Amino acid sequence: MFRLIPAILVLLSFLVSGVVVAAEDRPEHFKGLPADTLAQAVANFSEYNGKLEGLIQQEHLSPQDMHEVHMLTYTLENALAKIQAELAALAEPLEAVHLASERSAPETVKKQGQVYLDNARQIIE
Repeated sequence: MFRLIPAILVLLSFLVSGVVVAAEDRPEHFKGLPADTLAQAVANFSEYNGKLEGLIQQEHLSPQDMHEVHMLTYTLENALAKIQAELAALAEPLEAVHLASERSAPETVKKQGQVYLDNARQIIE
């Protein structure tokens, strides 16, 4: 049994190195449009969701359609990642508003409430 362990480890190292080489041989993938700001992310999200909707509503998807779907998902993923990060960041000022409302701190409610609303309105008006 113990003699098999080194052999198994050698075999696994060859398999893993093959996977690494295969990943390095992959061609560069499309990066998609950037989503540097929340406004840019929301605009790209809306536009590219519309493009995806138009494609998937077709009765048949050609190889070119599949390629187009593949390409536009990169932009959607970039946009979604930025939107998710911004939504997570919204929790902080909202919690500040919540806690300030419990402590009857109107200045904090106003200040943090405005921060929250300014960012939230970029996503949903």
